[in-house]
Amino acid sequence: MKYVDHLVKSMEYLAKDPRTIFIGQSVKYSGNSIYNTLKTIDDSRKIETPVFEETQMGLSIGLAMNGYVPVTCYPRFDFLLCAVNQLVNHLDKMEEMTRGTYKPRVIVRTSIGAKKPLNGGVQHTKDHTEAFRKLLENVEVVLLENKEDIFPAYQRALERKDEKSTLIVEYGEYYNQ
Repeated sequence: MKYVDHLVKSMEYLAKDPRTIFIGQSVKYSGNSIYNTLKTIDDSRKIETPVFEETQMGLSIGLAMNGYVPVTCYPRFDFLLCAVNQLVNHLDKMEEMTRGTYKPRVIVRTSIGAKKPLNGGVQHTKDHTEAFRKLLENVEVVLLENKEDIFPAYQRALERKDEKSTLIVEYGEYYNQ
């Protein structure tokens, strides 16, 4: 199986859980590589958003606080930078801020943009994994370097007993291999 096949299998697995909902740009309509990994998921499980990354993260947190497990998709890691306030100051601190009342589980899905066969440029191809590991205290950051790690990472993100959120970083360059 290819890298992308493992992603498709993982998304189909997540979709079996009635709590999951997929949210983001091009989750319902073609426009980026993440879309191709969600084509087999029923559209009723998707919320297509415009380009408003911070609001998307806020919506995801709100959905999680109401019992959903949002899989919030940011097609490029660089785009996730626009949601840092919600991610770092709200999702990451929610359990502490609410004295344990809320433990929203959000699966944040992003990708390091590809440089081959076409270089997306300096605003679309950066790897911010280490920076996010330093910023986040309660959200686990997982970098998917090997295709064999994909399914276990998404399975753990959904089933983790500590109810924490997970930021999963994919390699866009591997989608077409």
